[in-house]
Amino acid sequence: MREEILKSSHFKELVKSKNTISLILTLLELILYFGFILLIAYNKDFLGQKIYGPVTVGIPVGIGVIILSWVLTGIYVLWSNRVYDEKVLKIREKLGGE
Repeated sequence: MREEILKSSHFKELVKSKNTISLILTLLELILYFGFILLIAYNKDFLGQKIYGPVTVGIPVGIGVIILSWVLTGIYVLWSNRVYDEKVLKIREKLGGE
């Protein structure tokens, strides 16, 4: 049964789509995070500009990085719940699994 699942074109498609979404979201997260770190390292003057009172540009940018990380996680969870889980169920039904 295990060999049948691993050789199934539906399973291979499922793995490919999971790897694709994982790679895209991971790359976006790395760009977001390291972009922020590079901004800190090479453009401190920009991040240190005052917006309002003691609040500098760096504070909302840092909060934005955190929020966008949550958003990327949410995108993966939504994709997993709507697409991945549905494909897993179809593969199980097709191959007679539980």
